[in-house]
Amino acid sequence: MTKLRIGPYPVDPPVVLAPMAGITNLAFRKLCREFGSPTSIYVCEMITARAVVERNEKTLHMMSFDADEHPRSMQLYGVDPATLGEAVRIIVGEGWADHIDLNLGCPVPKVTRLGGGAALPYKRTLFRSIVRAMVSAAEPAGVPVTVKFRIGIDDDHLTYLDAGRIAEAEGARAVALHARTAAQRYSGQADWTAIARLKEAVTSIPVLGNGDIFSAADAVRMMDETGCDGVVVGRGCLGRPWLFAELQAALRGEPLPEAPDLGRVGAVLYRHGALLSEHLGEEKAMRDLRKHMAWYLMGFPVGSDLRRAFATVGSLAQLEDLVGQLDPTVPFPEDAEGPRGRQGSPGKVALPHGWLDDPDDPAVPRAADVMHSGG
Repeated sequence: MTKLRIGPYPVDPPVVLAPMAGITNLAFRKLCREFGSPTSIYVCEMITARAVVERNEKTLHMMSFDADEHPRSMQLYGVDPATLGEAVRIIVGEGWADHIDLNLGCPVPKVTRLGGGAALPYKRTLFRSIVRAMVSAAEPAGVPVTVKFRIGIDDDHLTYLDAGRIAEAEGARAVALHARTAAQRYSGQADWTAIARLKEAVTSIPVLGNGDIFSAADAVRMMDETGCDGVVVGRGCLGRPWLFAELQAALRGEPLPEAPDLGRVGAVLYRHGALLSEHLGEEKAMRDLRKHMAWYLMGFPVGSDLRRAFATVGSLAQLEDLVGQLDPTVPFPEDAEGPRGRQGSPGKVALPHGWLDDPDDPAVPRAADVMHSGG
């Protein structure tokens, strides 16, 4: 196992919780850290650079970190070098984060049609300017900047090798590759051979792999097959925050902890609800928790009426009552293994008009620097 560092921070084991919009808030990150290593990295959900510059109140709350969370890891989205540079200056000036990642992996149409997310690395000159602006703003404070991107827009427009080399040359301290194109979205299989090729192309900074890590064995296999320096875990931990305990054991060569029975899963689910309530208030927390229910209960023999009750839970007291109705002795089922979260189907990537005409055009896409969430 490699010894991973991102800037001044050792990452042991070399595991990163991927930023996921609407998922990796303070409560979920804390839950994952309670199972995993405090020296792994847990990234907050994506933050829009323009919202930071305008000090949007909702965004500032999304940027909350736990008192003992370190390093505090934040992912930014944007398309304008000036806005992203200013956002980084504000963040490091206020001491809001210890590590900043740039989102170039989002395939959501409302993002790519504005030239953002997975569409942006095609514009090599613009991408170079963005990384340069962010690194220049972060470097005086010793805050490392990293970049996460996809293989490309589609099979005819692959960008990952150029993106890796540009990020490396402009001072990024690590790169992470989600081994799918934007056109794939979350469908099909990730092409781990692309991670190996990126590792060969980028030699002076760590290369992390992302895509289809649904078990600790997947993480070990990815590192063995690609030579990557660490793994980025997204959908695999949905409804399974204890995956970080399994990853820690596997990557340190230790025996894996026993899979949780339904009683333990219920206790973790309640803990998640309690943490969300502290962060968001009980009413909003229960609304937020509902989307997690199917992931937590995946594969378990829970009746349809009880599942519906979990999916409409309205209070912590009701959640406690529903957890009490679960059979705590039911073992973790084989049906709970494998893919979770979004999958969907591939599709044509929405892009700004004429986006593919000139990859060296440095112009910022018109009307792209707006406040919205990604994915």
